[in-house]
Amino acid sequence: MKARRAAVLAAVTLTTVLAAPGAATAATRANLDLRWELKDTGTTAQLRGLSVVSRDVVWASGRDGTVLRTTDGGRTFASVGPEGTENLDFRDVEAFDADTAVVLSIGNGSDSRIYRTTDGGKTWDDVFVNDEQAAFYNCVSFFDRRHGLAVSDPVDGKFRLIETRDGGRTWRVVPPDGMPPALPNEYGFSASGQCLITAGRNDAWIATGGDQEARVLHSTDRGHTWTVSTTPLASSESAGVFALAFRDRHAGVAVGGDYLDPANGTDALALTRDGGKTWRVPHSAPQGYRSAVAYHPWFGNVVLAVGPTGSDVSLTGGLHWRQFDDGSFDTVECARDGACWASGPNGRVARLALG
Repeated sequence: MKARRAAVLAAVTLTTVLAAPGAATAATRANLDLRWELKDTGTTAQLRGLSVVSRDVVWASGRDGTVLRTTDGGRTFASVGPEGTENLDFRDVEAFDADTAVVLSIGNGSDSRIYRTTDGGKTWDDVFVNDEQAAFYNCVSFFDRRHGLAVSDPVDGKFRLIETRDGGRTWRVVPPDGMPPALPNEYGFSASGQCLITAGRNDAWIATGGDQEARVLHSTDRGHTWTVSTTPLASSESAGVFALAFRDRHAGVAVGGDYLDPANGTDALALTRDGGKTWRVPHSAPQGYRSAVAYHPWFGNVVLAVGPTGSDVSLTGGLHWRQFDDGSFDTVECARDGACWASGPNGRVARLALG
């Protein structure tokens, strides 16, 4: 009950600020005391995968075959990774509840794998093993409990996709006919599990970099045909769009920059109002490379971004930003009940608190 009252109080406070005339100015004056409450995870592994089911149920994944699960709001974490996967790096995890989750490991050839559990990680099924040496899977995302996609760097000149229609039990390659050609040196970044995202029943987006342009690909038919747009974000071998978030089919945020120059926030964030057809630079942006971004589910104008040099919040849908933490995180996600979490290096996992 105490946790529920705290969540309601935070919601009322944010609602009051956002409803006030000149919300951005009011929010700045109020200087909302956002902070991360760090949790003891019992690991030092880097955790780039994160799936927030609720305030209480969170899954995180990362290096050394690490998969963590909490069902009590972070008071305790259980290590529930598949046996014999100590050499794998689980860069993405998608959970549906406290028992059911899918994790993706990255790498060339058979290092790219997908595992699935339905008993909270007690047992896992090895449901996909990549058999193409040229493929390197980066991210996985689901439209609903049955339909999902995973994306690889280009194979034969196009981004490679696999899809599931049975909740991750089986996967098959999506025919490449509807995928535009990739640029010569284009690829995705597996920095936060957000290089492939979905919204609603049919929309999906892919974030890219690596070449002279940082691009976003968009599908409206669950990944079978795609259009492509160029963003204003910097792009190079170490730069591009690292993460995407969409509030709905139209409003979205792209974040990134150059991970080799993490304090440089130049050309590292852009906004769209038309589903990714066009992108614009906002009035202000985080002062550094950011690897992940998330909309708050209750407040459409509240956006969070995290990276190695800090965490930022926007109360204006991404137009203005303020840094509220200088710790290092790799990814961030919010649940439908309003709980937001972040994870990153050295086993760092935290829940967002207000006040």
